[in-house]
Amino acid sequence: MRPRGIVVIAVVVALEALALLVAGGWYGTQLLTGAPVLSFWGAVFTLCLLLAFSAWLFAVARFLLRGFRWPRAGALVAQLFVLTIGFPTLTGGYPLAGLAMLIPAVTAIVLLFDKRVIAFASRAAGAPPAL
Repeated sequence: MRPRGIVVIAVVVALEALALLVAGGWYGTQLLTGAPVLSFWGAVFTLCLLLAFSAWLFAVARFLLRGFRWPRAGALVAQLFVLTIGFPTLTGGYPLAGLAMLIPAVTAIVLLFDKRVIAFASRAAGAPPAL
């Protein structure tokens, strides 16, 4: 039985992946319409990073739901990155945007250390589920 915490974490990570995908689409559209940039290839690199990180987060969410253990570390790192952006956003005059980043990230971090989540997400690649 899949614990509810793993579903919550996967949804949070998938929504963050979707947000990055939307940001990448918007960034790409701006790049194609001729928005001014300092370095065209730097902007292309940034677009590739947005899309790659989005794909990585989608993979983390998917494999968390399947019970693998490696996505727990990936989800934790992603949430720590969100915290580093969310706190300055919150204190920089955008409290709603900051809270929209901080609350899901803190929730996911707390749930990542729940014993039921750890027990479920402990499968190694290619092995049957542990427990």
